[in-house]
Amino acid sequence: MVAQLVRLKLTLLVNTFRRSVWQTVGLVVASLYALGLVTTIVVAAVATGAYDPAAAGLVLTLGGALAVLGWWLIPVFLFGVDATLDPHRFVTFAIPRRTLLTGLALAACISVPGIATVLAALGSSLAWWRAPAVLPIALLSAALGVATCVVGSRAVTTALAPLLESRRYREVLAIVALAAVVLVGPAISSVMQALGVAEKEVDGSSVTVTVGGGEGLVRAAEQLAGIVAWTPFGAAWSLPATLYDGDRAAFAGRLAVALASLALLWLVWDRALARSLVTPAGGGRGSEARGLGWFGRFPATPLGAVAARCTTYWLRDPRYSGSLAIVPLLPIVLYVSGGASGVPIVLIVGPVVAWVLGFAVSNDVAYDYTAFALHVSTSTDGRTDRWGRALPVLLFGVPLVVLLVALSVVLTGRPDMLPALLGLSLGTLPLSLGVASAISSRFLYPVPKPGESPLKQPQGAAVATMVAQLLALLITAGLSVPAVGLTIWSVATGNIALGWAVLLVGPAVGIATLLVGIRIGARTYDRRAPELLQQVLSFP
Repeated sequence: MVAQLVRLKLTLLVNTFRRSVWQTVGLVVASLYALGLVTTIVVAAVATGAYDPAAAGLVLTLGGALAVLGWWLIPVFLFGVDATLDPHRFVTFAIPRRTLLTGLALAACISVPGIATVLAALGSSLAWWRAPAVLPIALLSAALGVATCVVGSRAVTTALAPLLESRRYREVLAIVALAAVVLVGPAISSVMQALGVAEKEVDGSSVTVTVGGGEGLVRAAEQLAGIVAWTPFGAAWSLPATLYDGDRAAFAGRLAVALASLALLWLVWDRALARSLVTPAGGGRGSEARGLGWFGRFPATPLGAVAARCTTYWLRDPRYSGSLAIVPLLPIVLYVSGGASGVPIVLIVGPVVAWVLGFAVSNDVAYDYTAFALHVSTSTDGRTDRWGRALPVLLFGVPLVVLLVALSVVLTGRPDMLPALLGLSLGTLPLSLGVASAISSRFLYPVPKPGESPLKQPQGAAVATMVAQLLALLITAGLSVPAVGLTIWSVATGNIALGWAVLLVGPAVGIATLLVGIRIGARTYDRRAPELLQQVLSFP
């Protein structure tokens, strides 16, 4: 039965190539990327092991711990990922739970991330090729590490399944995940800066002593690896390095931690799966509607209905609200990054947010999913559809952009740049919105479905997304040349009059682009509405 489950997963993976062209392209690109990453890891591990086995052990311990952490946490954020072998589908087959667990664990490795993890773990064990006595332990370490990744991932997701069924929990979790991803860069930058400075006490007083960033990083990594090696995340991966150092007591202790952690994770998964098979989580209680919401605030017209629905999406759908949630974090990211480089790049926060908000409607029809059928069945015309999607972005985007521009000039102490930045930002918002309104009625690509995580990347969507974004970016950049050129000229020469010129030229070009873009998009929409619906419903 275990072999049958593995064969079933292999069959499902092979059949992925037959579903659609975009899925095939996406899977091929993901496979090539994973292969390149695995090759890089293995070559680096072997080279480091030949040069300095101690450094190889340090890197493998920390890298393995990050892999375990990723396997445990990413499925929680990307709920619903890889449900091809849903355990609930095997309830009626009376498969012993231990057999089902073993089959599901092995089948979990039959995927691009699973195969990449197995190959990277086995290849990294070759870092100890110069110490033949350690090599068998390195292979055991790789097996234990991969098992910890897979079993821990299944244990966490199965145990948290009741919470993940709650829509509100998923929405909050998704927004937190987006915020964490955005803040990773500034956090790493701050840590790297801190590692370059140490404090030394001299005669009772604290004296700051600057040390080499490389030395500080190595010391911090050694201390961190020493701690991680005694945790479930890094215990298995630290075994070869511990044996190579000749510390038999530490080796026995870390092996015990690795085995005990794996046994505990297996037990948690077993109990959680038994509970979910007997009492599967429901879809949660439906929320009680209170009033008309935004439908009561917009006019009772087709345009008002579309605008009200889109406004509701922006505030309640995590696929939209996640974009708004990271906006307050962008000034922090740019301010910290600018502080590290000495360049006040926080000044670009206004134009960047304006472009992001405008581009956000570039795939609105795909985000509608089956709800778009209502537009087609009611013969909603293209002008109503395009303006209904653009108005909410303008209503909250204009004051938001103005606030961010004012904040950026205050943080940098450059009030003289306010007119130019304000003109550039207020021009970029309608300009980007106009471009997105035009191309969104022609180019669609797969997106997470309603109720799914905004971090989930549907198969076949990566290439299409990059093409659409690149096309929109090039068109927007080309149309922004007048405003951008005047802004750079104003900043370079310190001519405030040119800044006021940007305040006139930027919005004028943006509004003109918005009017033309909506007109083009409306005509294309009227001609292709049934095709758009068919394309949206065909997305996996």
